[in-house]
Amino acid sequence: MHKSLKNVLFVLIAIVVVVVFIVEIQHKPRLESEFNIDNLNQILLENLYVTPLPSSSAPVPDFSAYKNVTEKKKAFFAYLLPEIRRQNFIVLKERKMVLALYELISSDEPLSANQQAVFTHLLKKYQLLKKKHMSREYLLSQLIQRVDEIPAELILVQAANESGWGTSRFAQQGYNFFGLWCFRKGCGFVPSRREEGSDHEVAKFKDLSHAVMTYVRNINRLYAYHDLREIRMKLRRQGKSVTAEALAKGLSKYSERGQEYINELQSMIRVNKKHMGLNH
Repeated sequence: MHKSLKNVLFVLIAIVVVVVFIVEIQHKPRLESEFNIDNLNQILLENLYVTPLPSSSAPVPDFSAYKNVTEKKKAFFAYLLPEIRRQNFIVLKERKMVLALYELISSDEPLSANQQAVFTHLLKKYQLLKKKHMSREYLLSQLIQRVDEIPAELILVQAANESGWGTSRFAQQGYNFFGLWCFRKGCGFVPSRREEGSDHEVAKFKDLSHAVMTYVRNINRLYAYHDLREIRMKLRRQGKSVTAEALAKGLSKYSERGQEYINELQSMIRVNKKHMGLNH
């Protein structure tokens, strides 16, 4: 081969290698602050328990008693928002643990018994059952996609949409603001319009914390909401804000109304954001 052609090929190969390296570095999840092995271990020793809110177990307010629509909306959002923030706080603590595990494994550090217990717990919670062909790196990459917060605005408008602003009997009597189903006899309310042959019930929860936790966990782990998690991951990789309007696009399978449901949620976010008390 001509010497000059060899040099050109060598330069092209070198450029490709550098580009691939840069892409991998950009896509590799990193903790937001400086870290070393010691503070990674400290993150993994954190307790995921977050003290419950007293308001979580209180009876659901009678939102139908409000005559003024704006006051009703503000009261509804004020009731739900503290628990939504609590659940997102827990998820972000879990995310820190996932990122810490990723850094340890990427550094070829062996996992201690405690670290492995954290890893196993998160795999179970987010329904990532390990199979022989799945590496720890692959499982952690999947956890990074699943273990992440959901914008409060999105949770609030879904709750409003699914519960008729908190006035449905499922919300009033069972803290179910999200239209969530269960499939064990006696687990909830039998819908009055349930199709013949169906065995689902509308879930009944012990308190608001249980209800919001179940909703957040479902969004973050069920296959039906894979699109939402993909949108969220891409926004994070691009350094863009993870917004409620953007993630709503991934909820086509939440309702049989599909795109109409998404459009309705996005409209509700725009109209009601000023009533949510989010201070941003």
